[in-house]
Amino acid sequence: MRTDLFDFDLPEDLIALQPARPRDSARLLVVQPGVPLQDRSVSDLASFLRPGDALVFNDTRVIPAALSGTRTREGNTAHIDVTLIERLDESRWQAFAKPAKRLKPGDLIRFGEEGKVCYRDVLNATVESKGEAGLVTLAFNLHSAFLDAAIAAQGEMPLPPYIAGKRAPAESDRADYQTIYAEKEGAVAAPTAGLHFTPDMFAALDARGISRHFVTLQVGAGTFLPVKAEDTANHVMHIETGEVSATTAQALNAVHARGGRVVAIGTTSLRLLESAANDSGEIEPFAGGTGIFITPGYRFKAIDVLMTNFHLPKSTLFMLVSAFSGLDTMKAAYAHAIGSAYRFYSYGDASLLFPQSPRSSR
Repeated sequence: MRTDLFDFDLPEDLIALQPARPRDSARLLVVQPGVPLQDRSVSDLASFLRPGDALVFNDTRVIPAALSGTRTREGNTAHIDVTLIERLDESRWQAFAKPAKRLKPGDLIRFGEEGKVCYRDVLNATVESKGEAGLVTLAFNLHSAFLDAAIAAQGEMPLPPYIAGKRAPAESDRADYQTIYAEKEGAVAAPTAGLHFTPDMFAALDARGISRHFVTLQVGAGTFLPVKAEDTANHVMHIETGEVSATTAQALNAVHARGGRVVAIGTTSLRLLESAANDSGEIEPFAGGTGIFITPGYRFKAIDVLMTNFHLPKSTLFMLVSAFSGLDTMKAAYAHAIGSAYRFYSYGDASLLFPQSPRSSR
């Protein structure tokens, strides 16, 4: 499909720079194909679900993957910002560097303050190689848990570029850009639909008889990238590592067998479950990488309802929601959201999407 079919104009002042407080006070646009749009609150979510439904959350934990350092070369220095995106082994990461033009293989980047002797404050990396669009491979002077501790001490939360370009990270982002159920470290971007959930919401869902289940997808920075190819067939999807346990797979299959619905909280949960599902719709245990790219025409196998934030124009995620609820439906929904001043992207408002056709007939 042509990529420009998924383009739309978004006023910059609708890009949320701070989260809603409290988290569940964010707005919720309910999108049911063939039914008028409903403007509600995230706190109303339970009222759109039925006893026996199951919510699936991504329990990944975001690491403070944004680092600032100084490149040294033959006595000359330059400031370099780095965002870690994929761990290669115990001491090597792939990262985006800015400005990458100031780097070449063999350069040393020192992170932290000069004169410190604690290992946390002596974090260095050598540029092993350079790729396109600012991609570099870094070999750190620490490894394993020592490297993890140093990154945690020196790093900032890796806010998406549409936020980081407008304000500096704050201490509050360490909590704000993390779900309340985050557990398994490794993501460099948050599963943002989950940012809306609070203990009070969990209590309301429990009271309605709606179960909660967890999967893990280590979200990469590529989730923010627009599709640059003119045709979606020419786009190469980034690979992310995920896991669906045998216990979770069995529980979700039982939900379907009882007539309940599986509700994905976020596109990360949806993409992982669709990767784990076989052609008959049964969810199987899964562990490994997935680069699933969902565009209109895709036959959904595992997911019945999707809660997600509002996404970038021409992004793989807007293509995904268009595949789920229909391109015309989502264009109309986004036009309504823009006209009604919904807040967009990671710290923005949410939508609750129902499919354009029931899962059993897809």
